[in-house]
Amino acid sequence: MRLHTIAAIPADGIGKEVIPAGLAVLEALAARQGDFALHVTEFPWGSDYYRANGRMMPEDGLDTLKPFDAIFFGAVGDKDLPDDVTLWGLRLKICQGFDQYANIRPTRVLPGLTSPLRSVSPGDIDWVIVRENSEGEYAGHGGRAHRGHPEEIATETSIFTRVGVTRIMRTAFRIAQRRPRKLLTVVTKSNAQRHGMVFWDEMAAEVAREFPDVTWEKELVDAMAARMVRTPASIDTVVATNLHADILSDLAGAVAGSLGVAPTANLDPERRHPSMFEPIHGSAFDIAGKGVANPVATFWTAAMMLDHLGETAAAAALMTAVEQVCADGVMTADVGGTADTATVTAAVIAAIEGKNQRS
Repeated sequence: MRLHTIAAIPADGIGKEVIPAGLAVLEALAARQGDFALHVTEFPWGSDYYRANGRMMPEDGLDTLKPFDAIFFGAVGDKDLPDDVTLWGLRLKICQGFDQYANIRPTRVLPGLTSPLRSVSPGDIDWVIVRENSEGEYAGHGGRAHRGHPEEIATETSIFTRVGVTRIMRTAFRIAQRRPRKLLTVVTKSNAQRHGMVFWDEMAAEVAREFPDVTWEKELVDAMAARMVRTPASIDTVVATNLHADILSDLAGAVAGSLGVAPTANLDPERRHPSMFEPIHGSAFDIAGKGVANPVATFWTAAMMLDHLGETAAAAALMTAVEQVCADGVMTADVGGTADTATVTAAVIAAIEGKNQRS
């Protein structure tokens, strides 16, 4: 039997609700499949840990995580703590510490869900957004000076390197190459940002020569946002900078029905370190503790983790169960349903176990 070690970090807000739900579903799936097992270790890191210890995770946290096969992450953020403390102290510390430079965000309208776009037909939205996850606008370079004075300044320097841009381009081209349409859209803002964004365009053209079977195009980020709303069927695979893809992928989740169904993989494609898998909805502390969080994004994220671990059959079985439950109308309020987190989780487990198959 194949054994995979998983580090579970529920962290903050609804992460403490959806990660246990995801682990319950994974446990049921492993029992049903019978050919693999997951050994899960849970770490209580996050904002509560910060309040008790003055840091979001232990100083040797990365060393602790390094031996694991994958990291299953909930959400980070607390209404009583600055976002830069929580984000940089945990999620970004792990992403950058393990050089998880490829953030992969698939988008589909799942069965039973309705896109807020009135003209969308089934199948119009089937995207993969590839986000550069290690540098760019979130590199952390910059500073503040003359605080409190009229001449106070703040700088945020975007960092783009040949290594960084080339490797994310190759990742995006490879993903596009494996998809039926073999179409990649490279998103920049090179009409206004004439250094870093022009560099992105140049690197795209350079890498494109390695993938003659992939059709690629350029799009400005503002035009891309409009295109996602107006002509979604024209889009397939997208690659963009850390900031641009962050914004576009949140729009993608909303267009697909809710951020509550949007998954993410933070990958080290070279597999030097464990990759991290998380739903993109954030800590959502306005609904935390109420038991109404949508666990579908976490289940889809779990399927991406299984696929990364080589358990492709299990990943497909999990997504089949999720789609069946959504099609049957067992959904939370954010996507028009009345079910709570526990009800959706139980329904997915029942679907995995074959207890609510349709006749």
